[in-house]
Amino acid sequence: VPAHRLCPPRGAGSNLEPEERSMEPPAVPEEEEEEEEEEGAVPLSMAPGPVGCQLFGYVGIEAVLDQMKIKTMKTGFEFNIMVVGQSGLGKSTMVNTLFKSKVSRKSSQPGQEERIPKTVQLQSITHIIQEKGVKMKLTVTDTPGFGDQINNENCWDPIIKYINEQYERYLREEILITRKRKIPDTRVHGCVYFVPPTGHWLRPLDLEFMRRLSKIVNVVPVIAKADTLTLEERAEFKQRIQEDLKTHAIRVYPQEDFDQDPEDRALNDRIREKIPFAVVGADQEHQVNGKRVLGRKTKWGIIEVENPAHCEFPLLRDLLIRSHLQDLKDITHNVHYESYRVRRLNESNRPG
Repeated sequence: VPAHRLCPPRGAGSNLEPEERSMEPPAVPEEEEEEEEEEGAVPLSMAPGPVGCQLFGYVGIEAVLDQMKIKTMKTGFEFNIMVVGQSGLGKSTMVNTLFKSKVSRKSSQPGQEERIPKTVQLQSITHIIQEKGVKMKLTVTDTPGFGDQINNENCWDPIIKYINEQYERYLREEILITRKRKIPDTRVHGCVYFVPPTGHWLRPLDLEFMRRLSKIVNVVPVIAKADTLTLEERAEFKQRIQEDLKTHAIRVYPQEDFDQDPEDRALNDRIREKIPFAVVGADQEHQVNGKRVLGRKTKWGIIEVENPAHCEFPLLRDLLIRSHLQDLKDITHNVHYESYRVRRLNESNRPG
């Protein structure tokens, strides 16, 4: 039926009556069709559709986000973090401050005196923490004894071995014929390296460790106990560390090569200007202007941990948890684990 018979002219009939519209394309005269075919035009049935299609009503596509949220809240997710540094730099306190709970290795053995081993001995503690219905299986790996010896040669070997063992465990589960629906993820998603607040250059131990570890894991350097430095010393020390990292071609997280779009690059550029973060950890609350805040009490006042004017701990927490947690997991899976998987499969395929 021609379209002009179903659609009356504008103004004809009552305004309350709905107009009938044909879903067929309007008829084209035979002469015009022959001209289009001669010019090589694509038939209407084979023409590509538009990029964005306007919907006539609510379909419910946006409900996919709600479905993903509900499923994630039911199953939860894993996050594995490693802290590396000398004894006494506040690694356990910093982890407790990050998650506002007792998740450090000290809390696992109440009433017992902590004994630092003579060699690098890794300790992992797993907790289930929950916030507003979201469950997270948090694994904290501490490295007591790292850099405490007179001879620290190859002290990073146990750490590299542990990280590769987690990749190997995941790979063995992945190549099974009958795999689990959800493979337990024990891979280290982020490694926070604590730099002593010396105010000078990075030590050779720090440079060698970050050079080796940045190839297999996401390394985030921080200046520990930044309250021992003045603002001028802190800014100068941070600039020297950035120069050292650039001189020795050490790529810490977030890496420039993995920025996906201009927005991510702009955000990560602002973060890279602040790295390493000058942080202060505290797990005790104090009363400041009628509010309970986390901080360290001194004779001249209270250093508020969550105050950006006092330290850069909020920037570290935002990076690890609020803005880049999923990105840390994605880079671990798609880059670091993938390179390990390719290397292992190539080794297994070699003859002999």
